[in-house]
Amino acid sequence: MSASDTLDRPETGPFAAALRRARTARRMSQLDLALTCDVSARHLSFLESGRARPSREMVLQLAHGLLLPLGSQNALLQAAGFAPVFPASPLDSAALGPFRAVLDEMIARHSPYPALLCDRHWTILDANPTARALLTPLHDGVGPMNVVRMLTDSPLAPVAIANYPEVLAEMAARIQLEALEAGDDAVLHDLMEALQAAAILHPYRTSTLQRRPLAPVVLRAPGQDLSFLSTIAQFGTSEDVTIRDLRLELLFPADDETRAAMVAMGAALSG
Repeated sequence: MSASDTLDRPETGPFAAALRRARTARRMSQLDLALTCDVSARHLSFLESGRARPSREMVLQLAHGLLLPLGSQNALLQAAGFAPVFPASPLDSAALGPFRAVLDEMIARHSPYPALLCDRHWTILDANPTARALLTPLHDGVGPMNVVRMLTDSPLAPVAIANYPEVLAEMAARIQLEALEAGDDAVLHDLMEALQAAAILHPYRTSTLQRRPLAPVVLRAPGQDLSFLSTIAQFGTSEDVTIRDLRLELLFPADDETRAAMVAMGAALSG
C-alpha cells in the first residue's frame, strides 16, 4: 500500500485530507510548505496523517502559506473543526449595500458596451442589457447563465464566436490559474475538464510569432463581426468572501465598426 493510499484513508480525518489536497494542488512538497510556514516537516507530516490536530492559528498559518483564497481558508478551518473566520455576505445584503451600489454604477456607466458580474465559478450574477442580448442566444434557458458552460456546452458557441478556439484557449488558461489558486475546488476542476474537452474538438494552433499582444473576442452578428477586448476586475481589499470572489468583466469595442454597432444596439434596447 502506498503512502498516498494511507493518507487518503477516511480515518485520517477531513482536515488531513483537505490539507494534503490543497498542498498537492499547489505542487508543493511537505518540506516546501513546512519551510514557507516556519513549521517542522515532522509536525506537518503528523498533521497530514491525522496523528496531530492543528490549532486555529496553525490552520490559518498553513492557509496563508498555501495562498488560499478566503473561501478556501474558511473551508480548511471547518475541516479542522473551527468556525469560519471570514464573512460571506449575500450580495444583496445590507452589509454589502454600499459596495453593491458601486458595482451597479460601474455596470450602468459601461453601457452601451457589455458588462457582466460573475462569481468565482463564472456564473453570471448581473449584466447590463447589451451583455444579456449578446449572451442569451448561447444559453439553453435552464439554470443560471455560466460563461464557461455556455462556451463548452452551447452548440451555437463555435458558430457565434468567430475565433472560438482562441477564446477557449484563453479561458482555459485563466481557469487553470484560478483552480491552482483555489486548491481544492471541485467546480473549477469540472469547468477545466469541460474546457479541455472542448479544446480537443476545436484545437487552437498558433506559433509564438503569430501571437497577438491582446486576444479579442469576435462575435458574429448579422452583416458584421463584433470585436471586443476584455478587462476583468477583481476586488482584493475586502475580507468578505463574496466580494473577493467576484469578477467584473467589461468588454470594450476593438474597432470603430463595433463601437458604432454597440451604440446602435444600446439605443434600440433602451428605446
